[in-house]
Amino acid sequence: MLTVRLDQCIWQAAVGVIVMSIVMPTMAADPDPNDPYLRDPNSVASAEEEMKPYVQKLRDTEISFEMVPIPGGEFLMGSPEGEENRESDEGPQHKVKVAPFWMGKHEVTWDEYDTWRLNLDIQRRELFGREADDVDKKADGVTRPTKEYTDMTFGMGHDGFPAICMTQLAAKMYCAWLTERTGQYYRLPTEAEWEYACRAGSTTAYSFGDDPADLDEYGWYYDNSDEAYHKVGQKKPNAWGLYDMHGNVAEWCLDQYQEDFYSQFNPNSVAANPYLPPSSLYPRVTRGGSWFDDPEWLRSAKRIPSSEDWKIQDPQLPQSMWYHTDADFVGFRVVRPLTPPTDEEIQEKVLYPDIPDELRK
Repeated sequence: MLTVRLDQCIWQAAVGVIVMSIVMPTMAADPDPNDPYLRDPNSVASAEEEMKPYVQKLRDTEISFEMVPIPGGEFLMGSPEGEENRESDEGPQHKVKVAPFWMGKHEVTWDEYDTWRLNLDIQRRELFGREADDVDKKADGVTRPTKEYTDMTFGMGHDGFPAICMTQLAAKMYCAWLTERTGQYYRLPTEAEWEYACRAGSTTAYSFGDDPADLDEYGWYYDNSDEAYHKVGQKKPNAWGLYDMHGNVAEWCLDQYQEDFYSQFNPNSVAANPYLPPSSLYPRVTRGGSWFDDPEWLRSAKRIPSSEDWKIQDPQLPQSMWYHTDADFVGFRVVRPLTPPTDEEIQEKVLYPDIPDELRK
């Protein structure tokens, strides 16, 4: 383990320049006014060394969100056997190599999510009297949720607060819409990408160390949340400039949850971009813990499988494919790989918004 920690320190030093650029405030460059995607020039890169933080605006709205570059590299995924509160599904630890990507600086907020969910982009365009162009038509063609039957904020706050209670399908469909709206490919992170970004070069239980007593500075959890989520970005970020990776709301990943998934990896080799494509509706992976959880659920290696109980109060028949009414602790953030997948890879790896057979009408 000492060798692993030393290697990790060397790797952190090697990317020191990148890390310093990540924690600097995100500065948006003015997009080309003729660009219907409103792309920040800083969002354009063909190689890792060209990647910069950027701000993406959404046309016809006042909505924008920030993306942070995450350098590619290797890490030990999972937790060591001696880690306090370790679960058996967090091992065995195995070496993983992750390709570079951008990740949302914050969790997706209601302001962003409702632009898609409630057709606010379409309403604003019609209010301005602007005719839909090809970009609009493609974005408008992405399926949107049916109206919820109860207030999904549950009175905890809307503007600047993380969106919650969506199914993984809804989160993936939002990413599909965002891809069409921005002209750049967005998706949920894989479980490996999420843990790699959360750790930010660390090998401890949390990105900031092993002592949960320090958690108050970095995350919202049961002891300090007053039983509700909070606005994004109120606590300290991790070393790579990502906020709320520990707590506030747990976050959807792309993967199917499999308890013994890590056992298939050879501890003597490096797994490149590991990912378990979904094959059934439950369980799928969430990470990070939430305002509702105790500190051990906020550890970097903690895996949280989804459950049918997350929509047990849903009175609809069939139950909604869009909402997990009982999962007021689950949200998501987006990633954008430096190298977007091909259409064949999207199909092979089930990166598209898949509707499980049991939800098809």
